[in-house]
Amino acid sequence: MHGLVFDVAHLLAGSLVLISFIELYQDRLFALINIFAAHALVLALSVAWQAYVQEAPHLYITAAIALVFKAVVIPMALHRIIVRLGIHREIETVVGIGPAMLLGMGLVALSMVVMLRVTAEADPLAREDLAFSLSVVLLGLLLMVTRRNAVSQVIGFMSLENGLVLAATGAKGMPLVVEISVAFSVLIAFIVIGIFLFRIRERFDTVDVQALDRFRGERK
Repeated sequence: MHGLVFDVAHLLAGSLVLISFIELYQDRLFALINIFAAHALVLALSVAWQAYVQEAPHLYITAAIALVFKAVVIPMALHRIIVRLGIHREIETVVGIGPAMLLGMGLVALSMVVMLRVTAEADPLAREDLAFSLSVVLLGLLLMVTRRNAVSQVIGFMSLENGLVLAATGAKGMPLVVEISVAFSVLIAFIVIGIFLFRIRERFDTVDVQALDRFRGERK
């Protein structure tokens, strides 16, 4: 049973890292949103497994929040925003997909080396989950900085937040009130971002960050 616990936890956490790479590979907005929904689904499964392993029922609620809001509600709303605003479906990148993937592999290797050394005395399951979590956080950050489209940057931020939730549950959970606050903060931020994108599209006819910089006179 102990081996099964490790295997399933590592499978789910490793799948989150793999899906983060798939997000980094995408060049179409709808595909990126669908991959993020899969990312949130695997996060929900991982949290539910941790709830079972740790015998922490409150983590099941966290898993349900991730499943409902991140895997269903937010992706559906993003699809609606893209169609409603007529946002360009292709994602503009700062660097090519190949260099971004290589950089991502370097960040994952760095995460493993650093986290496994720092947490040498920790519980083995929590230790390795934290290493995977840091990888997901850094890949989410990389997605944000290598994409010019505001919607893809939002998805990068939410993927980063998924890594933080995985870290919190792997490290024996966190108070439920904090988890609910995080989930609803993300939801509220998403609503605000939707309104913000609508205003940008209405005013400048684009949500490309580089084009917005030119409007401000920062780039020629």
